[in-house]
Amino acid sequence: MRGCSPVAGLCKSSIKQMNCEFNALLSVIRANTEREARRRLIIYTDGPLVERHLSAQSAFCRACVAMGYLTAAQMERAARRYRLGMSRDGGVIFWQISQLGLAYDGKVMYYRSDCHRDHGRLPTWVSYVLRSFYLGEASDVEVPSVHCLFGTHLLSNDNVNENRSLNDNVNVDVPIAVVEAEKTAVILSEVFPQYLWLAAGGLHELTMEKLFALRHHRVVLFPDTDPQRQAFTLWYEIARKARRSYGMQITVSALLERRATADQKRRKIDLVDFYFESQRMGAPNAPL
Repeated sequence: MRGCSPVAGLCKSSIKQMNCEFNALLSVIRANTEREARRRLIIYTDGPLVERHLSAQSAFCRACVAMGYLTAAQMERAARRYRLGMSRDGGVIFWQISQLGLAYDGKVMYYRSDCHRDHGRLPTWVSYVLRSFYLGEASDVEVPSVHCLFGTHLLSNDNVNENRSLNDNVNVDVPIAVVEAEKTAVILSEVFPQYLWLAAGGLHELTMEKLFALRHHRVVLFPDTDPQRQAFTLWYEIARKARRSYGMQITVSALLERRATADQKRRKIDLVDFYFESQRMGAPNAPL
């Protein structure tokens, strides 16, 4: 019979139709898989993923206590305040939780026993780990990752009230301090409770979009220091734009630019390094 396959006994038109139906079925399966993967990649603050990993026993938390940055009781309070987590291999999870309570993502970082970053182990994101688990390393499915300032969840009234129970000095009118590193925010939240400490997560992670949530608050930025004043200059420009666009009450502290030594600037220290180095040298506390 003309037009029929001698192997399967089917007409070419029938084979073509079957291929079309099979490809359509594959498309449906792929769409359903992607939809389910996206659903599973959503991180709920009170869901099992976040709650299961809450811990004050990561290498970072233990190093903070061992190095004398915080007492054990202070570390427990700070861990609850920022909802710190711990990965299976001992890394600390810095959850990025919005003011509405949505956990956007979590940064997994590794610290040495001296409480400094373990640069031999690169940080990773919880969203990346989930994406790899559910979709595979080679997947081309786009799963957008949205980030916010570390500690943004503390801006909600419920969390402010909770923090008051964790530390009586916290109140709803407390000004907000933004630093680069999550470590700095965690430690200084106990050392200087007159501020509500948030972290950008890096020099170039401070953006206008992330500052939008702070537009109704008094904000002080504390960039790290460096010999060329690059960090201070960059954050000063961002603060200027935020004042102009949002009408924010936002300033940039020049404390480290004024008080840090040339050696400290060369080492690009941050506020927590400056404070504890000053303490060890017996210098008086500089007003923030």
